[in-house]
Amino acid sequence: MSSDKLVLFDLPSKDPCAAWSLNPWKKYPDIRLKIKPNVPSNESGVAHTIPTVRFPDGTWMMDSAKIAPVLEELQPQPSLHLDSPYLSRVTAIFGDIFSRIRPNFYAKIPVNLLNDVALDFWYTTRRERLGMSVEEFEAKYGGEPSYAAAEPFLQQMTALLKENGGPFFLGKEASYADFVWVSGLVFMKRIDEAILNEVLRRTGDASVHEALLDACAPWLKRNDH
Repeated sequence: MSSDKLVLFDLPSKDPCAAWSLNPWKKYPDIRLKIKPNVPSNESGVAHTIPTVRFPDGTWMMDSAKIAPVLEELQPQPSLHLDSPYLSRVTAIFGDIFSRIRPNFYAKIPVNLLNDVALDFWYTTRRERLGMSVEEFEAKYGGEPSYAAAEPFLQQMTALLKENGGPFFLGKEASYADFVWVSGLVFMKRIDEAILNEVLRRTGDASVHEALLDACAPWLKRNDH
């Protein structure tokens, strides 16, 4: 099949139904059934993941890291700057932040975001992975200690955003690195705005992150297409 459209497959949510997951690799039932007939299984880990894209020539592809270079080739301008050293730096700090604050949102995702069809999958797989319920995970590891552990890395992200004067990591030009971090900020806001506010408070300068969100607004407007 061929068309002039590029189709992105992502996770649905409760209303307002819009993009929310920064790393939606989970094989939710409704997504797996759509993707499985069209894309070979991943060689390791979860068999079928999202985001998945169907390109205009009819080919399908999973994995953001594989999709981005193809998008860059299809539309080289404006560039995603995939070769920017900021991408690896942002990605590393991003991982340090989210590994520490995740106990605060695991229990809120099914309550505030997931559709009913995905609830059993979420609770079952998270209990298997964590060895406890998501509520127990939050009570045991969330709250002040988790935010305090993330704070040094949040301030590293702030320093990185300031290096070239903002609002983007490269200065006046947007890049893939910006979308990595903005996806995290939007993710927190969709789950619970109180989480985002606490994270911003710990950054040392919330204004640079708010400026990045504002600068990315033209792309964020397309979150429900």
